Amino acid sequence: MQHFRTLSAYLDYLELPRPEHPMFSVFSALNEGFLPCPKASSPPITNDCYSISLKKFIKGNLNYGRTTYDFTNGALFFIAPRQVLQWDDSVVFEQKGFSINFHEDFLKGTDVAQQIKKYGFFSYTVNEALHLSPQEEKQIESIVGHIEMEYLNNQDEFSKDIIISQLGTLLKYANRFYERQFLNRKELSKGLLEQFNQQLEDYFNSGQLQEKGIPSIAQLANQLSVSQRYLSDTLKKETGKTSTEHLQLYLIDEAKNILLNPDKTVSEVAYELGFEYPPYFSRLFKKKEGISPSEFREKYRMN
Repeated sequence: MQHFRTLSAYLDYLELPRPEHPMFSVFSALNEGFLPCPKASSPPITNDCYSISLKKFIKGNLNYGRTTYDFTNGALFFIAPRQVLQWDDSVVFEQKGFSINFHEDFLKGTDVAQQIKKYGFFSYTVNEALHLSPQEEKQIESIVGHIEMEYLNNQDEFSKDIIISQLGTLLKYANRFYERQFLNRKELSKGLLEQFNQQLEDYFNSGQLQEKGIPSIAQLANQLSVSQRYLSDTLKKETGKTSTEHLQLYLIDEAKNILLNPDKTVSEVAYELGFEYPPYFSRLFKKKEGISPSEFREKYRMN
């Protein structure tokens, strides 16, 4: 896998124009003109840059989890440093939109450098791009227009601070639209929770829990065709609990049922639920229920 440490090297690989600034670049064709496109295809690559792009599709589908959406009005893509990128020529983009690329060091020492790490949309893969309404698209394009104007015309001691400030504004708007997108996906997220629970039930009933141990959230998310971060964020928005908390609750519920069998020790229950170390199971059970597995069993017997 090839890794690019500088913005110039990355843009050279994409066969895009070299940046006006060694750590920041913006290309746009929002109304007219030609937006440079990268290579038609690429093997897996990584780099040390952030990318924010707005693109429109001519053909091809973009999936949001298990659902395919119409991106005629545009979709925002967010890519963080060292994420693996790979594409082919099966999807064709319209030559309008924008692409902002900047090295992670460009933000060093700024508030935006800390804030950008908190935005979940930089952890997502392409099939979870941010869909924009026409009005939202106009708002984003307006900010990008100001960034591009500063980038092209005013390279002085104030330029970097102004560009970073505008980047911060763009990210805040993106976060607002991202929150809106989650609200509009309530039915999808409910279905996702049902699929998540069904997956755990199938895993348990097939004996894999005891044989292979507790599945990771990444493994469960992959089987649901979503990213780990998206799964957790979606469940958190809908239920107030993360995917890890839902997994733990499922295990505790199963534990209660198995503990009712007096012939099994607490350690046997722990191993059956995929816990490698029974003390960890006991600590988790007490943390969630307020009593130990043994106390739960005794309480049930008394009732």
